[in-house]
Amino acid sequence: MVVLNKYKKIQDQLNIIGKSEKIREIIELIMSVAPTNISVMITGESGSGKEIIAKAIHHLSNRNNKQMISVNCGAIPEGLLESELFGHEKGAFTGAIATKKGYFELADGGTIFLDEIGETPLQTQVKLLRVLESGEFMRVGSGELRKVDVRIIAATNRDLSNMVKSKQFRKDLYYRLKAITILVPPLRQRREDIPLLVSHFIEETGSVNHIEFEGFSDEALRIIENYNWPGNVRELKNFIESVVVLSKGKLITPELVKEHLGEYEDVSEMSSSLPIPVHTTVEQTERELIYKALLSLGVEIRDMKEILLNMNRNINHQVMNEDVEDVLYQEEVQPIDEMEKQMIKKALQKYQGNKRKAAQALEISERTLYRKLKEYHIE
Repeated sequence: MVVLNKYKKIQDQLNIIGKSEKIREIIELIMSVAPTNISVMITGESGSGKEIIAKAIHHLSNRNNKQMISVNCGAIPEGLLESELFGHEKGAFTGAIATKKGYFELADGGTIFLDEIGETPLQTQVKLLRVLESGEFMRVGSGELRKVDVRIIAATNRDLSNMVKSKQFRKDLYYRLKAITILVPPLRQRREDIPLLVSHFIEETGSVNHIEFEGFSDEALRIIENYNWPGNVRELKNFIESVVVLSKGKLITPELVKEHLGEYEDVSEMSSSLPIPVHTTVEQTERELIYKALLSLGVEIRDMKEILLNMNRNINHQVMNEDVEDVLYQEEVQPIDEMEKQMIKKALQKYQGNKRKAAQALEISERTLYRKLKEYHIE
């Protein structure tokens, strides 16, 4: 009981909601690394709560009397990222009308949280490595060496080890950043935490909007607990805020939950790992992977059904007549670039042109999305 009370007190203090074993392991790791100055890498899917973990580390550290500055590396245009991180001198480039301190100078003595570190250009990675190793940097347009005392916490939803292999991320920086790695599990892997998160978000939303909420029916809660939550905690929070406000505090029924989550029964029946038939080819396997991506994107269920039906029809047809299937496959298959283009269009359509939300759904940075829009000439 003493141990449980200890965890509850720490969780309340750090705003970490959950009772699962994985959450307890993360809290223990936070308590171990927080008092040190060692760099920490936080990995996990988009929306899983990586920034909350970073804030918890800073809060329990010896630097908590100084500020923690959060930087979304993927949201800052590539040409401006270096200036934002390290500052610039007056006249360093067009538009630099005054000297400006960068985030590292502003975070001196505290913590800097570099979110979406995988989106950082290689040129900037070199300078990040220098800060990590010596605490030294130069403002853009300056030859003066400056020194800061900053703890770096980085986060990513990408596989940096694969990026290192493909020369997209520096190996030396990768190993310096991942001195300690904290993996934040997706919500579907800690379902026992969902009721606590639901209660927390209900209380938070009701307090902010002055709504007395009657709650969810038992069946509605069951649906929420069994849903896969591809957008993780962020998606759950947005969902709770929406239904509490739109229902005006009335009891939430299963029908209302399904309406907001989509055709829940169909989604629950389709696993995120689609089965691969025995009679398959490499091309078909790759095509199945594309369908998985479409499913995780949140393609309309009716579209997904049609895709799956066509896929099964084609696979069955191959068993009967492989020569005919070859012809059908050549007619139906599309280049990967074209599939990517269609996925981006669907995401933009789903979020009414909101590029930030579309990028989150696609699990790419806004900068990458803008680059793809230009590349594919998408208006």
